[in-house]
Amino acid sequence: MTRRVLFEADEVSRTISRLAHEIVEKNGGTKDLTLLGIRTRGAHLVRRIAAKIEGITGAAPPVGDIDVSAYRDDRSRSAELSKKAATEVPVSVDDKTVVVVDDVIYTGRTIRAALDLISHLGNPKRILVAILVDRGERELPIRADIVGKNVQVANSERVNVRLRESDGIDQITVKSWR
Repeated sequence: MTRRVLFEADEVSRTISRLAHEIVEKNGGTKDLTLLGIRTRGAHLVRRIAAKIEGITGAAPPVGDIDVSAYRDDRSRSAELSKKAATEVPVSVDDKTVVVVDDVIYTGRTIRAALDLISHLGNPKRILVAILVDRGERELPIRADIVGKNVQVANSERVNVRLRESDGIDQITVKSWR
């Protein structure tokens, strides 16, 4: 197994700043904006993005965490938890622009699950997807609206995002199993 570093902490920070700027630009400010981070690393990223948005605009948008595991179509449903208990969303999503934040997009199945969960929460005006790393190779026709970095990696490789909140370091690496 080999590992190569794509981003160190300074580039992760710059990329998060870029994501925040693009979110504000696409929404025309923070009015009616809600950010939802997909647990686990998306939940850490969403808080950092909200802090950057507050620094840019002077107003922090509401932030929530969502756990999409009960909505996945590629995992066993035998251990499915209550779908209502899988979220911590402080405000209604009705008539809001909801930005779903995650660390890596690959097959598209996590985002599909997030869209299903959000549809159970309410009726947003618009949903945008913000991703730190897009590694391509979708199984579903889903794309991110806001991408920090596009990388090309083989199917035999894995993109690992490490964040200080959960891993003690900000770093993005690619692991090869060969």
